[in-house]
Amino acid sequence: MSPHRLASTPGAAGRLRGRTALTVASDPLDTGDRGAGAGALHGLKVIEFAGLGAVPFAAMMLADHGAEVIRIDRPDTADNVVDPIDRGRRSVILNLKSPEGLAIVHRLLETTDIVLEGYRPGVMERLGLGPETCLARNPRLIYGRLSGWGRRGPLVAAAGRDIAYLALTGALSAMGARDQPPPPPLNLVGDYGGGAMSLTAGVLMALFARTRTHRGQVVDASILAGSTSLTAWIYGQFAAGSWTSQREANLLDGGAPFYRCYQCRDGNWIAVGAIDAEACREFLLGLGIAQDDPLQGSVRDREHWPAAAQRIASLVAARTRDEWIDVFLDTQACVAPVLSLREAPHHPQHVANENFHTVGGIPQPGPVPSFSDTPAPDISAPSRPGEHTRGVLAELGIGPDEFAALAARGIVK
Repeated sequence: MSPHRLASTPGAAGRLRGRTALTVASDPLDTGDRGAGAGALHGLKVIEFAGLGAVPFAAMMLADHGAEVIRIDRPDTADNVVDPIDRGRRSVILNLKSPEGLAIVHRLLETTDIVLEGYRPGVMERLGLGPETCLARNPRLIYGRLSGWGRRGPLVAAAGRDIAYLALTGALSAMGARDQPPPPPLNLVGDYGGGAMSLTAGVLMALFARTRTHRGQVVDASILAGSTSLTAWIYGQFAAGSWTSQREANLLDGGAPFYRCYQCRDGNWIAVGAIDAEACREFLLGLGIAQDDPLQGSVRDREHWPAAAQRIASLVAARTRDEWIDVFLDTQACVAPVLSLREAPHHPQHVANENFHTVGGIPQPGPVPSFSDTPAPDISAPSRPGEHTRGVLAELGIGPDEFAALAARGIVK
């Protein structure tokens, strides 16, 4: 069977659902014992102030690898338990605008390693939970904050979304067909690639620095700055004259006929990444373009790109996606099927590497990256908002009577 042919047997589906956790011991940060399968971040304590997009993704990454993450939800939080990004942590509902709710957070901060928040600039300070206040409470705290636009400049107080941040980086203008509007690249580039990844890397860097300085610090990330950093190579190519401002006219933006997607006879698509000369040659040979065909010599010339793409498109349209995948099975042409969200989890490459797991009936990407000595623990389903309020407060010494009194006044839920 082709390595790109989707797994449809019960055995393949069973392997997808039935992941067996490794039991390699890990080194906790706060104790000398070793816990089996506890994860690389076992012993790390994190408070996540619930929000949207990037901060929950960063918290998910930390929780996936064994960090104890407590998410503080607002009293009006909707009871939505289907989002895999919310997996792996405990949820506490607190009214942060009450003195009692604020006091509970301050008590939690005393034993916390990392705080994650993604509110607009000034919100945490108005709540009495700004960096100065929290670091005074716990000088070893890593205070990770993520904004959209950054902490300075004319857009500090402006509303924003992934597409707006990306628009200011220059990257959005470089995406898509030349005669079409720039397409929103989901929220992968801004929220997750630029925002969540830079925030996650930042708090872990600060955690490492704390081993030398014995002090915490503020990690200030923004979706705009993080997304801009992803464009470093493109800006380098632009400065060198190798990249133009015209969309669909460059090496990686669909301009090159050997690096783009083509539609097949069945309406599905294949993705071609034949950048180097040998891969390009094999790709053209697979299409039936002989070695002595003039296209073999001209396809890498920008002047001939539009005509080459048109000819290749007509050839690809003659067969189905699976037929083309079989053609390129044993080649180095870098051709892959464009899979749907329904198809992707069943691809044998994903199955072999356990990249997807089914939790609570929902197929979802698993923890990344993998570790040889401290593998990630099994992922769990998202918790309901406030599900762990009683248990977390009990760990702070708040008994049933005091909890009932707090709940009656709307401070906890």
